[in-house]
Amino acid sequence: MNNSVLALRAQQIAESKREFKARGSKLARCETCLLAEPLCICDGVTQADCDSAVCLIMYHNESFKPSNTGRLIADIVPNNYAFRWDRTDPDKALLALLSNEQYQPIIVFPEENVEPHRVIKKVTRELGKTPLYIFLDGTWREAKKMFRKSPYLDALPVLSISPQSLSNYKLRVAPHEHQLGTAEVACVVLAENGEAEAAACLTQHFIDFRDAYLKGKRSKLNN
Repeated sequence: MNNSVLALRAQQIAESKREFKARGSKLARCETCLLAEPLCICDGVTQADCDSAVCLIMYHNESFKPSNTGRLIADIVPNNYAFRWDRTDPDKALLALLSNEQYQPIIVFPEENVEPHRVIKKVTRELGKTPLYIFLDGTWREAKKMFRKSPYLDALPVLSISPQSLSNYKLRVAPHEHQLGTAEVACVVLAENGEAEAAACLTQHFIDFRDAYLKGKRSKLNN
């Protein structure tokens, strides 16, 4: 299985001069799903048939965090890419991907404070191109920073979604109830843009991950 987030994580570990320790780092974890080993969900993961691609631009150490859900998207969507965000020196492979004529790059981001002419509500596929959904993966504050300080994204259309239900994402507490986790946003994007199978698979994968993660937290608190 090609999971670009895990590949990015392995690359960052190899290049790091010091060990990054996420919260709960003493817990024995599966190296793939990053859940506690007894709660591993890897056996139930199946990639979906999907005609879209995804690109995760991840804030600094986001790929290390056990609570990160960006890697769940890469578990399900076969055509996936992940890059560590850098304000002054963006990855050349990322820039090449965004300029690749094979793809139709689209940023997924709320429409507030975005120029109206850039905002779209639904994707119209360009002939011969694969939609490439770009997710800015980090906290809400980090995502806004990445959006504002990435000039190479400035000319791209912005897909804004308005999910009807409030978030069930309880791994982190968002400042506003309507804010969703990265995987939840991807579920909505895929479902609303012709990728029903991928949306359904990712939704179930997210639920399995969320429930196992929270079970692990409760077990830790009770010990």
